[in-house]
Amino acid sequence: MMVNIAFWIFVLAMDLLLPGVMIGFGREFMKNPPKEINPGYGYRTAMSSKNQDTWDFAQRKMGEIWYKWGKILLIPSALPLLLVLGRDVATVGVVGAAICLWQLIPMLGSVAVVEWALKKSFDKHGKRKTETD
Repeated sequence: MMVNIAFWIFVLAMDLLLPGVMIGFGREFMKNPPKEINPGYGYRTAMSSKNQDTWDFAQRKMGEIWYKWGKILLIPSALPLLLVLGRDVATVGVVGAAICLWQLIPMLGSVAVVEWALKKSFDKHGKRKTETD
């Protein structure tokens, strides 16, 4: 039984890791986004790297989305594991893996949301659209 509880705690910690990372990086990108376009750190796509304006916009937008969704994911990520507390390792493992896969939807889906926001706010050359465009 002790091994099952230890494994359950490990799976819980792993399932809370992704929302925690989203909250941490989201908050960081909202308050202190990467200042310069770079190949190593930040939200890096062809559109976000067009110029400094698109870069700054994309960093803030991704930060807002990750922070919001990280907070939203925290409790729903823990609740299913409470239902399998004390169950066998295989059951806890399957539930934990399913939670991780479910968490990837908003994490990866945020890319589409940021790219849509960039497309809505900037033309294909990275020039900010005006109200009449």
